[in-house]
Amino acid sequence: MSVQGFLLSQYAKWKLKDLPESQREQMTALVSKKPELFKKIGDEIERRKKGGEGETKAAMEVMKKYRAELAALMQR
Repeated sequence: MSVQGFLLSQYAKWKLKDLPESQREQMTALVSKKPELFKKIGDEIERRKKGGEGETKAAMEVMKKYRAELAALMQR
């Protein structure tokens, strides 16, 4: 795992601290599989938030955009 992948994994654990352990592990495993996708998603959400969009709305819209890639990643 690259340094960037490790840092993304640690960040995901921190952001998902309120989830049950099993769901947290599942999400961190997904992030570890393709960290560049989640970085791209995070960057786009941040860009939308800076543009004045609410965090929840921005996240939902970005997730819709990357739905196919996320679904393919979950199938692996």
